[in-house]
Amino acid sequence: MKEGLTIEHFAIQLAIIIFSVKIAGSIAVSLGQPSVFGKLLVGVLIGPAVLDIVHLNDALEIFSHMGVLFLMFFAGLETDIDDLNANRNAAFSVALGGILFPFIGGYLMGMMMEMSPEHAIFLGFIFSATSVSISVQTFRELGEMGNRTSTTVLGAALVDDIAVVIMLAVAMSFFEPTSDSITWVLLTKVIFFIVIGLASWKLVPFAMDKMSRLKVSEPVISTAIVLCLVFASVAESLGVAGIIGAFAAGLAIALTKHKKVVVQKLEPIAYTIFVPVFFASVGLEVELTGIWENIWIIIGLSLFAIATKLIGSGIGAKLLGFSNLDSLVIGAGMVSRGEVALIIASMGITSELINSEQFTVLVIVVLVTTVATPPMLKYLLGKSKGKTEKFQVK
Repeated sequence: MKEGLTIEHFAIQLAIIIFSVKIAGSIAVSLGQPSVFGKLLVGVLIGPAVLDIVHLNDALEIFSHMGVLFLMFFAGLETDIDDLNANRNAAFSVALGGILFPFIGGYLMGMMMEMSPEHAIFLGFIFSATSVSISVQTFRELGEMGNRTSTTVLGAALVDDIAVVIMLAVAMSFFEPTSDSITWVLLTKVIFFIVIGLASWKLVPFAMDKMSRLKVSEPVISTAIVLCLVFASVAESLGVAGIIGAFAAGLAIALTKHKKVVVQKLEPIAYTIFVPVFFASVGLEVELTGIWENIWIIIGLSLFAIATKLIGSGIGAKLLGFSNLDSLVIGAGMVSRGEVALIIASMGITSELINSEQFTVLVIVVLVTTVATPPMLKYLLGKSKGKTEKFQVK
């Protein structure tokens, strides 16, 4: 924890977040929006931007990171690997469009803002990122997880994340002379997929079966948590986003007989404590210092960020035979930049590729794309079904 943070202070902040997120989620549902919409906005309300009640600290950041890992873990549990494989071509096409349009556009926007080529390239990477966790939550509330559109969005977002991470690592090896060589960067990614593939095939079923026989309380849930955290840690250590490791762990456990009990018993824990902190933390990043001086830049970049993903990913879906409406749904599902873009932006601050003022602008733009995703999906999915959807607060 940061210096000066006490257990009592952390406890009251955690209590405020959990209470606020649940109330905001319920209000959003009563207004006909997905609960995640309210959960994201309440972070802005209780954070430094408005009421200034809660501030991000090391402990809350850890809880937030755990929340997004669990979100992706459950996404893996609820994904049918046969459906994911059947939609691999669509996922690659959507991911390609969702990277090229924002990356090229981001680079051009950076050059128009008189950034250096290196800084403009970095801006392109930030806009290319996709955070599927918000879309996953919206699909889950709507009962749409597992259909072709949600499976395509999930697969495309994973491809997007992997591709952007590799491209960014290669680019950073040029920007920073001390970075690892390109060969090593690519090799670590290959090692990751080999290790995770073998572990999912052999280790996970063996561990779940053996540990389930232990004469202790909740051995299956404990093992599932251990596997989720280990897979995420291995991913991070090899330069791949931890959410991809967590998703792989969920996907592997979904193939075992323990899937149902893991979902039933672990979901209440994750959605009571960790996931609310993740949703609130997005809004807690926002500060209003200097916002009005850059308001038109923020509006322009936000519209640009939404449009490039919506159009780029939507074209990728259309080329693979999706209807116009389903293509828009898929494009909307790829709009949220969320924690992935925030992580990349933080790297930019550390590497001096963006300054503090640019970072503040980008954080707000990321928040706008994240908050815009649930209502867009709600509207488009509602049209595709021809009725008003009902959401469930979690």
